[in-house]
Amino acid sequence: MLTVDTEPELIEVVRDLDAAGEQVLILGGGSNVLIGDAGFAGTVIKIATRGVAEDVDACSGAVITVAAGEPWDPLVSSAIERGWSGLETMSGIPGLTGATPIQNVGAYGAEVSELISTVRTLDRSTGQLKMLFRMECGFGYRTSRFKIDPGHFLVLSVTFQLPLGTMSQSIRYPELARMLGIEVGQRAPAAEVRQAVLALRTAKGMVLAENDHDTWSAGSFFTNPILSPVQALALPDNAPRFGQADGTVKTSAAWLIEQAGFTKGYGHGSARLSSKHTLALTNQGGATAADLLSLAREIRAGVKEKFSIELVAEPVLVGCEL
Repeated sequence: MLTVDTEPELIEVVRDLDAAGEQVLILGGGSNVLIGDAGFAGTVIKIATRGVAEDVDACSGAVITVAAGEPWDPLVSSAIERGWSGLETMSGIPGLTGATPIQNVGAYGAEVSELISTVRTLDRSTGQLKMLFRMECGFGYRTSRFKIDPGHFLVLSVTFQLPLGTMSQSIRYPELARMLGIEVGQRAPAAEVRQAVLALRTAKGMVLAENDHDTWSAGSFFTNPILSPVQALALPDNAPRFGQADGTVKTSAAWLIEQAGFTKGYGHGSARLSSKHTLALTNQGGATAADLLSLAREIRAGVKEKFSIELVAEPVLVGCEL
């Protein structure tokens, strides 16, 4: 495993390993991966590049270019302190900034794709540097061009364009709006939104605490399914439904899991659903990757049998399959 803390070194190392035909695993914060018990037969590159360049203008807002190795949540906190809006609902998400466009990270109704202007990359197929504009990134719900075609692009830095102001963007998520005491569509001080989001995530076991095994997870293990209108109509009347701009309907993976009979804390041995949130598969101490995958398969099969919907894993699986 190589830890690389400068961009030139990162580019050189990846180019050399690719030219040699070496298997390479690019690792950011490691918070959204499940690595098989046999490990990875190749070279792991741990990205530790740092740096934030900013260009603040009253018209264009704060244009910030962030190195891939910058930790995400401190960046969110700093943006709020500086009066840069837009990232507040994505507070408390672990990992590094370079991973955010890959997953199109989002929370409580917001996604980074709404704020990204460009992603600077190394095109590993050619060995050349390539700047991708937002429309070239293929962003979708928890996906992107980078995720669909893994290994093609190495993210070097991400440029965000953030509105100026101490107020949040419009709050879209009912649970968050209720906690803030406002209506959906209204705004609130960004600092208050951050604290509310952190409180919600903590209550769901989504903020790491070393002494709380319910937080030993990769966060949400399954993505919320995106359904056709016909599929959505087939759900029970009380199922959550969130209409999307393209006519599809999002439903809640956690609700499907619970209704399929998998309650909080369900599991076998050390691999269990969190006692706080059924969407998190946790390691209660000593669980193997095989144990976690066995539980995930059981849950996926149960949801499919009851609702004819196949859940999709959100973490990246390395050396293992669901």
